[in-house]
Amino acid sequence: MAGRWIFGYGSLVSPASFGRTLGRELRFAADVFEATITGFGRRWNYATAFGFSAARAPGAPVTDWTAVALGLEHAEAETTNGVVVWVDDRELAELDRRERRYDRVEVGDRCVLQDGSTLSGPIETYVPHPVAVADYEAARDRGAAAVTRHYWELVDAAFGALGDDRRERYLATTPPPDIPIVTVPPEQIPARHRTHVR
Repeated sequence: MAGRWIFGYGSLVSPASFGRTLGRELRFAADVFEATITGFGRRWNYATAFGFSAARAPGAPVTDWTAVALGLEHAEAETTNGVVVWVDDRELAELDRRERRYDRVEVGDRCVLQDGSTLSGPIETYVPHPVAVADYEAARDRGAAAVTRHYWELVDAAFGALGDDRRERYLATTPPPDIPIVTVPPEQIPARHRTHVR
């Protein structure tokens, strides 16, 4: 079946979150495989199309925020751990809708599985479009950018499910966000992230 491997490095590491978009259950070692890419560094640099209103802390005034998620940037000396999933062309259209404001780029020559083997077929990942990065920077500079606590916990739990050492690697290779982490009212959480129940 026509398709490609997609490398996920943030919320797509969660089989529940990824599978919700594809419309099927994903299982580790059957559909989801650990992998690493070289030449890219993970960053908190992607302004999503999702905005929310919440207080920065209990008792603080409610603020309108731009939600920021994980992205990649070219960094030849760095590696990024994550997972790969085979996605057919129909599913890819759904995934592209989810990952809007990212560019899908080929990383086949930079990707290896956890056991050191390589994959056959095209391998792509999502890199933030420059406009999304610029929007993040603008929102950050005016004090209106935040990572949602739900997204933060979703990604942390996804790497934790791979093993404590994988979570430690994720944290060690990802510079901390330079913006606050804010709790979002449940009704404002995007549907694709509501699968997080850990």
